[in-house]
Amino acid sequence: MAAEIALLAGVDAAHEDLSGPAIRRVMQREHEVFGKKESVRLAGISVSHIYSLRDTAVNRSQRVRAQHTQARIAERRKPDPRGRPGYLLVDTVHQGNHDGEAGLFHINAVDTVTQWQVVGCVETISERHLIPVLIAMLHPFPFLLLGFHCDNGSEFINRIVAQLLEKLRMEFTKSRAYRTTDNALVEGKNGAVIRKHIGYGAIAAPHAEAFQKFYTAQLNPYLNYHRPCGFATIQVLPRGKRQRRYPVEDYRTPYEKLVSLPKWEQYLKLGITAPMLQQQAMRKSDTEAAQEMQKAKLALLAKSRGPK
Repeated sequence: MAAEIALLAGVDAAHEDLSGPAIRRVMQREHEVFGKKESVRLAGISVSHIYSLRDTAVNRSQRVRAQHTQARIAERRKPDPRGRPGYLLVDTVHQGNHDGEAGLFHINAVDTVTQWQVVGCVETISERHLIPVLIAMLHPFPFLLLGFHCDNGSEFINRIVAQLLEKLRMEFTKSRAYRTTDNALVEGKNGAVIRKHIGYGAIAAPHAEAFQKFYTAQLNPYLNYHRPCGFATIQVLPRGKRQRRYPVEDYRTPYEKLVSLPKWEQYLKLGITAPMLQQQAMRKSDTEAAQEMQKAKLALLAKSRGPK
């Protein structure tokens, strides 16, 4: 019997511990199809006996199982900012395929409390293109960054992004199954901002650098200092249903929302001051900033979608 136990251990190792019925079928094929005489006894034993043999001390001494460590990347829960800015929701938006090849990708990051938004652009969502742009996108947020939340896409759920966020001391969370509201704010901004301004037409990946420059110089400042956003108040109805309302008086730019927070200056990054932000906000009127952004955007879209 020791020979059969050793044989079973070897077969288990080769097949990465298949189920009992699968291993029994392997033994039958070894004997009946491939003529392996040493498999004759194991080919006819019951599935329960296979499990019994696996549990013997002799089998354990023969079979050393490699335990594959599963790195836990990101905690599966919704961010809990508790009224503090710095907890980002992040998502990607693909700009279609161009001439049979994947188009560029937009990266969208939105603060959960102030709706401060930074948009970036990459040729691909591979590590080589994504990480430098992601680092550049975290810089313009004027407040300390405390959290990074995304869905379960592999562009963010990987060791490289996890190491970057650990270095920045940002907590890393990901959306829960069947909880569509976890990332709803940034997904809404995908449509209300990116699709509204850039549209759905395909744009080739090599134009990503031009879009990144446009976002940095034009779109992001407009979004944060000159574009009012609706901020919901939640009313709990008698039966416990939560109803979201958007009062007219609570439409503010992300900058206005930031400065309305109690003791808001405590959240600012080192080197960022209230006068610096105010100067940026007052540099142009809302409509002047919008017109300047629109002019740059139309020129960029004409160039990126025009003939080669």
